[in-house]
Amino acid sequence: MNRPLAYPLRARPVPALPVAQVVLGKPVEEVAALLPRLFNLCRVAQGVAVRAALGLELATGWQEALRQEILREHVAKLCLKWPALMSRLAVPLPRDWTHDSQAARLALFGAGAGMPGDVQGLAGFMAQSNGIAPVLRAIDQLFRPDEGCRAALPFASARTVFDPTAQENSVATRRAGHPVLHHVATTHGRGPLWSALAVAYELDALLAGEAPRLWHAPGTAVVTAARGLYGIRAEVENGHVAAFRRLTPTDQLTAPDGALDQSLASLPATRAQALAPLLLSILDPCYPVSLEPVQPGEPDHA
Repeated sequence: MNRPLAYPLRARPVPALPVAQVVLGKPVEEVAALLPRLFNLCRVAQGVAVRAALGLELATGWQEALRQEILREHVAKLCLKWPALMSRLAVPLPRDWTHDSQAARLALFGAGAGMPGDVQGLAGFMAQSNGIAPVLRAIDQLFRPDEGCRAALPFASARTVFDPTAQENSVATRRAGHPVLHHVATTHGRGPLWSALAVAYELDALLAGEAPRLWHAPGTAVVTAARGLYGIRAEVENGHVAAFRRLTPTDQLTAPDGALDQSLASLPATRAQALAPLLLSILDPCYPVSLEPVQPGEPDHA
């Protein structure tokens, strides 16, 4: 019998854009306007973080704009992207869901109009036939416990996110204290169901009016973003950017031996090709990542 590969698949992220080289020496207002335009995701989060780090005034209404940005991303995953990857129909939403949170909650979460508050309510919620419950149930059925899982890495925070150590920097970081998330981490591991439920719980909280957060001090800003915590460190001299560092959740996700490597390593080799696209979408890197088989005799990391 052939032994399964240590890493049935290997991730190859695209080379990162050298953002620091692009912005160094430029006026702070120019950099603040430029950075959100360089990338097509999380533009509000990037705009908030760069302005705060550079000591510029934040736009009026930035919290609501950021809340809407995260809402749209979470809804796209749960209602469109993940169902499509499992050959399921999209989850229908009312036309005015962005302006009618109660209608959105009923469409997404069913009769309870929200995610279950405790472990006892989870089974009943998952058994529903409408809303996002069938999507979450299908993820649970596709991945066995401990498949597509990563180790219990320390959770990133505004204080630690720039540290060089491996960290869990994801939506689940913000929701891990919920009893249902704690239960699923214990019974299934920190895997696809844990991550997907975290997105669902955050979507519930945002529809209830929870506001994103910003932590900042001179030259540093960390903001809640759709995939985790997004941070910028910068130095300004004479109104121009003299030093710049940008950290995204995907930087930590795709770090060697980080959450993505560990999750791929825990996939069974016989099902890795089938499960990996959905796993990658649930982990949700913000820049392209290709997956390729590790050939016998190859090192796990190129």
